[in-house]
Amino acid sequence: MSGETNLDELIKSMSAVLVDGLYVFVTVQPDQPLPDIEPRMTFKEAEGTTYILLKSEAEKLGLPYEFPCRMITLNIHSSLEAVGFMARIATELAKYDMGVNPVSGFFHDHLFVPDGRQEDAMNVLKAMSQR
Repeated sequence: MSGETNLDELIKSMSAVLVDGLYVFVTVQPDQPLPDIEPRMTFKEAEGTTYILLKSEAEKLGLPYEFPCRMITLNIHSSLEAVGFMARIATELAKYDMGVNPVSGFFHDHLFVPDGRQEDAMNVLKAMSQR
């Protein structure tokens, strides 16, 4: 299961799905465990551990957060070695003055877009796949 690498096929075949929930980014010290959370993503950096989790979970734990966002999953099994897929998407969203925080999983790519801009992002992605 190596995934698709052809950029044109990736763009043409992707279908975007808006995932329920309002997500945020939080960071904690590297040695500070967070009990009872189910983050969408965890990434350890020298300065601390970043979590993407539901805003309600961050608020319940009293964690400061940034970037309230919505998650869009691209339902195409892209290869982890695919060249230019996220760059093409980020470039197209930038034309609409929209930042994006992409995260690649083993099977799919996920986009975290600003809350309130999710429908704009979905429209851009749909237009890209129909060209």
